[in-house]
Amino acid sequence: MKQSPMSSSNHTSNGNASVLPLENGFSDSLSLLNSEKAVEELRQQPLLHGIDDHLIEFAEALRTVAKALRQAAEGKASAQAEAAEWKRKYELERSRILHLERKVSSEECLIKEGRVVPLTNQTVLSDGAPEQSERCCGENGICSHEVLRDGERDRDASAFPNKMIRKASFKLSWCCKGEKSDQKKHDVVSFEKGNITTAERSSKQISLKWESPPQTVLILTKPNSTAVRMLCSEMVRWLKEQKSLNIFVEPRVRTELLTESSYYQFVQTWENDNEVLRLHTKVDVVVTLGGDGTVLWAAKMFKGPVPPIVPFSLGSLGFMTPFYSEHYKEYLDSILRGPISITLRHRLQCHVIRDAAKSDLETEEPILVLNEVTIDRGISSFLSNLECYCDNSFVTCVQGDGLILSTTSGSTAYSLAAGGSMVHPQVPGILFTPICPHSLSFRPLILPEHVTIRVQVPFNSRGHAWASFDGKDRKKLAPGDALVCSMAPWPVPTACQSDSTSDFLRSIHEGLHWNLRKTQSFDGPRET
Repeated sequence: MKQSPMSSSNHTSNGNASVLPLENGFSDSLSLLNSEKAVEELRQQPLLHGIDDHLIEFAEALRTVAKALRQAAEGKASAQAEAAEWKRKYELERSRILHLERKVSSEECLIKEGRVVPLTNQTVLSDGAPEQSERCCGENGICSHEVLRDGERDRDASAFPNKMIRKASFKLSWCCKGEKSDQKKHDVVSFEKGNITTAERSSKQISLKWESPPQTVLILTKPNSTAVRMLCSEMVRWLKEQKSLNIFVEPRVRTELLTESSYYQFVQTWENDNEVLRLHTKVDVVVTLGGDGTVLWAAKMFKGPVPPIVPFSLGSLGFMTPFYSEHYKEYLDSILRGPISITLRHRLQCHVIRDAAKSDLETEEPILVLNEVTIDRGISSFLSNLECYCDNSFVTCVQGDGLILSTTSGSTAYSLAAGGSMVHPQVPGILFTPICPHSLSFRPLILPEHVTIRVQVPFNSRGHAWASFDGKDRKKLAPGDALVCSMAPWPVPTACQSDSTSDFLRSIHEGLHWNLRKTQSFDGPRET
C-alpha cells in the first residue's frame, strides 16, 4: 500500500527527489533500495511541493516572536531603570529631610538651654522641605548650597591622605544677549557635591559662576610632544606659585616633570583605576593641552560626573579647543575668577548585548562616547546588514559599509565625512548617518536625544559587524548581537572663550574653511 503524500514522517525532501530515512542503519537502507519494490514505490511517490516555503514562513514567524520577546525585555529594563532612579531620588530626599529635622531639633535644644543660635539662610516649611532664600537662588540661577556647604569632611578624602581638599561650589544660570532670563527650572540641572547632571538642555547660553574658589586643577597633556611638555611644566609652576592650587597630572606626566626637576615634588597623581573613578570628587577644573583627541581622552577618564574642562589648542584640529596656549595666563586667571560661559556636551552611553544573553539586562560594561559610535563591516567583503530600531519602532535595515550614531559635538567628525550635517553642539539630538549606503534614497537623520537606538545584527547576515567607540575599543558583533545607545546622564562641560555659538562658528570657519570662496566682482553687468 502506498504512503500518503502528507506522511512526511517517513520521507524527507531533498531537491526534486525523496529519500527514505536511514532508520535501521546504512546496510538496511542499501538492502531496501536494492529491492525492486522499494525502487518502484520511490518512483511512483509524488513530489512534496511547498516545503521550502513553509520553512521560510516558519522562520519568519520565529523571528517575529523573537522581536516581540526582545521588545518586552526592553520595556522591562526601561521600567526597572526608571524605578531605580525614582528610588535614588526618594533616598536623597529622605536623607535631606532627616538631616534638616536633626538640625532643627539641635537648634531648639540650644535655645532651650539659653544659648544664641545664628539663623540659617533658609527656613523650614510645614512639610519639612527647606525654602530657598532669595540671596542663594537669585532670579536666574539654580543654587547648590544645600549639598555643597555641609561643612563635613569629604568621605573620599582617604584616597588622597596627604591633602584635605574640598570641592568648589558653583551654580549655573541661563542668560541671553540683550535680555534677562527668568529660567527657574530646578529639574533641568541638579547638583550632587559640585557635579553636573541634566535631563534636558537649555536653548540659551549657560554661564558657570563659582561660589567658592577652585582649589584643585587636573592637567591632561598630549603625549610625545616637546612643545606640550614645556608648556605643561611652565603652567604647573605658574598655577602653584601664583594661584596656590593643588595640581594633579597623569603618572606619565609626573615622571616627566620629576625627571626635569625635583621642584615638582608637590604635583599629585593616582596609582590605580579606583582613584581615577574618584577624581571627580577632588578636581574642580580640568585643563587639556592638545587637540580634540585630548578632550576625548579627558571625557573618557570620567565615567560619571565631569568637572568643567578648559581645552587649549595644541593639536591639528580644534573644534572643541577654543583657547590659545600663548595667552594661557589671562585665560586661566579669568576662568578661575568666573563667571564663564560653558557648553554642555552630551555623551552617548552604549551597551553591547550578546545573543547568548538571557535578557537585555545581561549587558557588557557600558561605554561612553563624546563623538560617535561606528558600526561597520570591518574586513568582511560583504555589505553590512543592520536592523535599526528607535524606541522599539523599526527604522530601517542598513545595507552598506556601516552606520554612525553621533552626538551633536561629533557632527564635525566622522559623521560629517560620511555626509551628515554640521549641528550646533547645544542642539539636542542624535545623528543617524549611514556610511556609503547601497541606496540612493538613504539620507541622514537627526533624532531627539531622549530616544534609545538599538542596532541588531540579524541572524541571516552574511558576515560580522564591528563597533568602535570614538575610534577606539573595537568590539565584534556576531549575528544575533545588538548595540543599544542612549544619551548618557552626565554631560561634558567645556569652557567657551566667548560663548558656544561664537566658538562653534569660528571652529568651522578656521578648521574647515567653511563656505570660503572668492567674492563676486562688481565689474559685471547690472540690473536695469
